[in-house]
Amino acid sequence: MIEIKEKQIIIDGKPQIIMCGEIHYYRLKRSEWQDRIDKLKLAGCNAVASYVPWLIHEPVEGQIDLSGKTRPELDLAAYIDLCTENGLYFFVRPGPFVMAEMKNEGLPYWIYEKYPEIIPVCWNGQQATTKTVDYMHPGFLQECKRWYKSVMEVVSPRLQTNGGSIIGLQLDNEIGMLSWASNCPDLTDFVLDDFFVWLDERYGRDEVAARYPINLKEIEKRNESVRSPKEEFAPALMKDLGYYMRHRFAKYVAELRGYAEEYGVKDIPFVVNIHGTSNLRGLTFPIGISQLYESYTQGPGYLSGSDIYFGDLTMGTFQDLYIINAMMDAVHTPDQPLTSVEFNCGDGNFGDNYGGRYDPSAADLKTRMSIAQGNRLLNYYLFAGGTNYRMEEKRGDGNDRIAFTGERHGFAAPVSPEGKLNYTFPRMARAIKTIMAVEEKAAVMNEERDPVSFAFIPDYFMTEYQYPESEQMKEIASNLEGNRAGSAWENVGRAMLLGGYRFGSTDIQNNPLSVETTPVLVLPSARYMSSEIQEKLTLYLEDGGGLLLYGEIPQYDMEGNDCTILADALGVRVTGVHRDFDHNYLSLYAENWAAPRPEVRTYFAQVFTAGEKAAPLLKVYKTDEICAADIPVGKGRAVIMATSYSCDISFIKEIIERLGASARYSHDCEEHGVFLTTTANEEGERFIHLLNLDGFDKTFRIFENGQPLFDGEPIMLQSRDGVMLPINLALKAGKVIASTAEITKNDEDLIEFRLTQPVDRILIESDRTVKAGADYTVNNSGNQFTIKSKKHAKIDDKLVIEFK
Repeated sequence: MIEIKEKQIIIDGKPQIIMCGEIHYYRLKRSEWQDRIDKLKLAGCNAVASYVPWLIHEPVEGQIDLSGKTRPELDLAAYIDLCTENGLYFFVRPGPFVMAEMKNEGLPYWIYEKYPEIIPVCWNGQQATTKTVDYMHPGFLQECKRWYKSVMEVVSPRLQTNGGSIIGLQLDNEIGMLSWASNCPDLTDFVLDDFFVWLDERYGRDEVAARYPINLKEIEKRNESVRSPKEEFAPALMKDLGYYMRHRFAKYVAELRGYAEEYGVKDIPFVVNIHGTSNLRGLTFPIGISQLYESYTQGPGYLSGSDIYFGDLTMGTFQDLYIINAMMDAVHTPDQPLTSVEFNCGDGNFGDNYGGRYDPSAADLKTRMSIAQGNRLLNYYLFAGGTNYRMEEKRGDGNDRIAFTGERHGFAAPVSPEGKLNYTFPRMARAIKTIMAVEEKAAVMNEERDPVSFAFIPDYFMTEYQYPESEQMKEIASNLEGNRAGSAWENVGRAMLLGGYRFGSTDIQNNPLSVETTPVLVLPSARYMSSEIQEKLTLYLEDGGGLLLYGEIPQYDMEGNDCTILADALGVRVTGVHRDFDHNYLSLYAENWAAPRPEVRTYFAQVFTAGEKAAPLLKVYKTDEICAADIPVGKGRAVIMATSYSCDISFIKEIIERLGASARYSHDCEEHGVFLTTTANEEGERFIHLLNLDGFDKTFRIFENGQPLFDGEPIMLQSRDGVMLPINLALKAGKVIASTAEITKNDEDLIEFRLTQPVDRILIESDRTVKAGADYTVNNSGNQFTIKSKKHAKIDDKLVIEFK
């Protein structure tokens, strides 16, 4: 039995962490399967994942081979059974799209040949430049249903709920990604017919006619008008297409789930994965959330899974991972936990040219942050490489293989195509084993939060469809893109994390905004914002909320109509914009409680006038125009920063404190570069999670509400290292009251630790006696034992404490 509740994955009554590795059976010889599974187990994983590519299992229409008749390595049942025999769970990903560098993204060639009309028509009537299709075309769905029938005949008897090992099934892969990446919305005649039915249902026929002053009766002219929209309705089309595609993707996901359930797959999670990371950053990731959140929140039994491609976790990127995890959680139902179904691992050598070298810490640090934020499933992608065989039917495409990467595939994986472990494997395995050593605790712990939240507006990321010839679409999209992430994440999000704030995210578009649940809100704001959200923020301030608005004061709604509801409530009037340009070094100086502070350069400032009660905080040098102010509103208070300001940790921290939220935990590391958060359960057991994002050791003290922890003793966090320090953790042999070492094994008669300090200190409470050992000293007072390691962590970091 598998349950998804209270943000946990519960299997047969036991909350679990699923550490999974993607191993493509079809890229390995059958004789290699066990070797790769052994290496997965060596890494500490408890599950295997794999795509099931339609392209290779049915290269000829009507000739589906899932039993290995044509190639031994295509025996899906045998592979799943072998994983089951090895005590591993299985996560199956049958497409229809699988990507994975496969030709046609994993669809058979004959699909396109049989149904050429499924290839989308997009702007100006041009054919799509990518191998996407019209997901809801009847012909495509008919073939998908037949494909699912064959796959589910293998999957259904092997479900965990039927005594097997399959604990999850992914529905398609990266839905909507190709159309977003290519700016090619699906505008076929079939889709546009459905689009206008949806518009009529949403607005009513008269309002549709007003929104779209085109010939709605002559279908051909109507469709041409949408594919080449005029400026007078371009903003409305941009918004409506985004909303419609969310609706359409949700229908597609429900359709696939219906096929799976019809053929026996029930009572396991159905997973929808979210695309969007690019250039090793997360700034565009919420585009995927925006496209797909209606798909995985439309009913019970769904999970969303991130695709995390970050490379190294550094001072430049760590806030991205933290914020996108928070934004995923913001749109979840109360029961849905975070998961990641493509969690990038390995050395970054994707091009087989050694040009993307990652540090060994990459997967380790990302794993630790994600687990701390509540991820219950991580699928390491790609765990093991393999080879791409040549297809029987030659396509004359340069290599005739199943994928475009050549013969060898997965150059960057921790396990090479030949089965060799690369240099990233040990650190990744160490992180996995550390977490699994305390799995029963980690599986039920949630991140503790300070009373501040990062706002998420899904429509701010609904910029995937932009008509290239529309200046209005371009203006709206570019302004949203410039304010929704970027500087807000780099300067405010990063400063908050470095200042010790543990924060979640709040979907202020779809959910109520309450002072009780969100005392302080940090809002990346653009010039465009819907009237509904502006009204919601106004009421929030009047009720006593604290708002840090960073970016621009909204002047328009999401379709470009004048809308100053929030500005009016703040008592401000925007008077202009200043930008940096050649030989004009736009600079800001501080006033009132923000001073004294050095003058700061910036590239942008929106200037405004404010009422008498407002306290200007930042002004433009020479013109003395206000671009930041502290403004009381009703019972609440807003700090407006209509500029891109530097990552001033003390300034951002003071703003948030003045708005009403203090960080419970802090540290005194002057070099910064330390990430700190905590997780806890209802029993008060806790982990302090620390990451050192820099390449040098750091020594500092940790404080809780200003009081030093660990008896005020400084701790050392090694270069590019992470730790989970236990607090009041009840284990089999005793309770770990506090420890500077992290737990790596938990048995009845012993606790194994990874040492982290020159001298580690461990305080244990137990009714049993700690055995004397050569590697540590032990002193006890009653049933409390104070243990000090005699080993320097950099020389030997393993310590075993036995009990009698």
